[in-house]
Amino acid sequence: MIQDRVRTAEIAANLADVRTRIGAAAERSGRRPDDVLLVAVSKTHPIEDIVAAMAAGQRDFGENRLEELWTKVEQARSLHLDAIRWHMIGNIQSRKTRDAVGPFVLIHSIDRAKIAARLSRDAEAAGNVMRVLVEVNVSGEASKHGFTPDELLAQAGELLALPGIDVAGLMTMAPFEAEPEATRPVFRALRSLRERLADAYPAGDWNELSMGMTNDFEVAIEEGATIVRIGSAIFGSRNG
Repeated sequence: MIQDRVRTAEIAANLADVRTRIGAAAERSGRRPDDVLLVAVSKTHPIEDIVAAMAAGQRDFGENRLEELWTKVEQARSLHLDAIRWHMIGNIQSRKTRDAVGPFVLIHSIDRAKIAARLSRDAEAAGNVMRVLVEVNVSGEASKHGFTPDELLAQAGELLALPGIDVAGLMTMAPFEAEPEATRPVFRALRSLRERLADAYPAGDWNELSMGMTNDFEVAIEEGATIVRIGSAIFGSRNG
């Protein structure tokens, strides 16, 4: 496999810049850079770009569509890229929960109880337990997926009881804003919800907050993000 040297250098430089910005944002909020996991969102980008990012030390990659994720899992296997940690960050249709059971370190997008129950069923049938985040529609936008905060507070006990999933925290997507500072209330609200859930359901693990993308990840980190999902700042604009 031949990878363009210019492209490889470009991705390495972009990753270095993103990591510097993550570190600065973490330090501003009294945290260590290592407290924030960078997931490189590789959707629509070829496996060669993933190889280039791995050469620059990146190990966690996120995909939005199960079909593309599985294609890249198989490509990575054929190239013996065993160090990759795959994240499913897109929403899962109820008829495709079986396809979401696989070698993924984290599913970020459990957006309703039906999906959680079906994924638990399919994971249990496969002898697996999938680590997941619960998606919350903090902003209330009709175009966004996820539980409302009140729905999650009422249903969290049912989710924690499902045997085939391991709830590790929360995820949200903020509205796209020209000024990233405008997203701060969304991220602050998710952190506050995490604290309420930890009080109401202390047996649960609510540690992870997956929030922040290319446009607003620094604000998200300042508000407590433990995972940021960054695509275009690393790979450039999408290929499709």
